Amino acid sequence: MDNLSIFSGNANRKLAQDICDHLQMSLGNADVFQFSNENIFVKINENVRGHDVFVIQPFSSPVNRSIMELLIMLDALKRASAARITAVVPYYAYGRTDKKDQPRVPITARLIADCITVAGAHRVVSMDMHAGQIQGFFDMPVDELTAQTIQARYFASKKLSDLTVVAADEGFAKKARQLADRLGAPLAIVEKRRLGNEGVTEAMGIIGNVQGRCALIVDDEIDTAGSLTQAVRIVTKQGAREVYCCATHGVFSGPAIERLHTAPIKELVVTDSIPSPENNLLPNLTVLSVAELLADAICRIHDSRSVSELFY
Repeated sequence: MDNLSIFSGNANRKLAQDICDHLQMSLGNADVFQFSNENIFVKINENVRGHDVFVIQPFSSPVNRSIMELLIMLDALKRASAARITAVVPYYAYGRTDKKDQPRVPITARLIADCITVAGAHRVVSMDMHAGQIQGFFDMPVDELTAQTIQARYFASKKLSDLTVVAADEGFAKKARQLADRLGAPLAIVEKRRLGNEGVTEAMGIIGNVQGRCALIVDDEIDTAGSLTQAVRIVTKQGAREVYCCATHGVFSGPAIERLHTAPIKELVVTDSIPSPENNLLPNLTVLSVAELLADAICRIHDSRSVSELFY
């Protein structure tokens, strides 16, 4: 671990500290705060010249402040002569804006990637991005980790009988298939369509059989929980005897908590890639830690060892 330094913005300091605890090292000393005029200030309070530096900063709420904190930290580390800087972004916001699917709209996921590059990052580590092509938006190495190994281990330990893994929509079917294979379970897919740009979706039906079975609905993130709760309604209507749900990123924005309160979900499982909201009152929520996975990835990158071995 010679010349390894880990820093964090304010987006998820607990996760950063947990990663450092796994690596048996101290979290780097840096001031990261916002002035009254909303300008962000960063000062690195220790020597990083020639160091291999990792910055832990998911794009969690407030999203735009989290992004700016990361960019300014990267610039500060670059100007402090760090040898290599890796941006560890467990949750990559703006991932849904990954293509020009309407006239006169941006590709914001690419814009953020360009900003990270210009700010000084040499490498990016993320987790379960919304779209695989986002990796190609960077002109640098990108390691996209997955929480599926953690999720599969957790649900395998529950020994659920007659389990069917259900993709929350067609776009997530490939990743849902991978989780189904890990659990030795069949796959079903919820058909849905998106209505406008307000995050409104409509579930149309389900491909596959959940009659009398235990359904595990999976997605990459839970935002307003509209898609998830509609999927719950569909599988319940199709005769599922009980419903579990899991996602990597628990955003829980807007009406999410209220919707999830009233949905017949036996257990909802997310990770700590971003902090759970302070007003979370979900008694059926389980949060799995990704700190050990990220710590292993950091260790492997620092030692120039394979990261893909973590996927198996």
